Amino acid sequence: MVSNRRLRQGLRELGYIEGHNLRLEYRYAEGQTERYPALAAELVALPVDAIVTTGTPAALAAKRATTTIPIVMATGGDPVGTGAVSNLARPGGNITGLSSLTSEVDAKRFELLRELLPTLSRVGVLMNPINPFNIIAAQHVRSVAETLGVRLDFVEVSTEAEFDEAFRSLRRLHPDAVVVIADAFLLGHRTRIAQFMAESHLPAIYAYRDHVEAGGLMTYATNFRDLFRRAAIYVDKIFKGAKPGDLPIEQPTKFEFVINLNTAKALGLTIPPVLLARADEVIE
Repeated sequence: MVSNRRLRQGLRELGYIEGHNLRLEYRYAEGQTERYPALAAELVALPVDAIVTTGTPAALAAKRATTTIPIVMATGGDPVGTGAVSNLARPGGNITGLSSLTSEVDAKRFELLRELLPTLSRVGVLMNPINPFNIIAAQHVRSVAETLGVRLDFVEVSTEAEFDEAFRSLRRLHPDAVVVIADAFLLGHRTRIAQFMAESHLPAIYAYRDHVEAGGLMTYATNFRDLFRRAAIYVDKIFKGAKPGDLPIEQPTKFEFVINLNTAKALGLTIPPVLLARADEVIE
């Protein structure tokens, strides 16, 4: 996985070599949110010297599992809003790391959709309601849409069995475009989601570049590879004696805009030259 590779790379640059002075224990929920508490408990029982988490559900599960082992959020959507920490500048307790959410990102996604579809008036929002971050992200999206005068249709899916009904809802609503909110479960089903969007001729913008690599149309998102490299710096500081609660949580500073031109052609869309020029990467 890219995230693991970037974390290992960051640790290597700081002098930590796996099998020499570092041992990494991996646990994967494979998009199944309900597995996080058990996986966190396994790591605490080993025990480990620090826990690095990906996504809000994993961070919250780790926080509930231990109050002593340092926790570094490599990606945490709105850590204050979700209750992971009480303050970004001084998080306190045993948790710190990086936030992956800014309200500007949501506004930018709608801006890009409107540049692609000037008559944009109705947007579907695919989200996972059991992810606390998705609830907050939905509020951000709603605020942006109200400002732009865009109508939203929220479609929820939290289990594999719910996809068929979610897809039926989107077909029935047939919005001008779809926003897919950042979530590990939805990411795990990125190919299925991309195939549905293509078959239904629905342009969609995503929160991870992985969706676009799987056939999604475009993404404007935090550069998660950069976050994982920066997470290694937090681990290094903690190993050298810093207290997690004293380390401020960083906001994202690098973003990427990626377009899948093959998908655009399949959807019968012509990407405006100005969008192509602004893209960090075009997949052809």
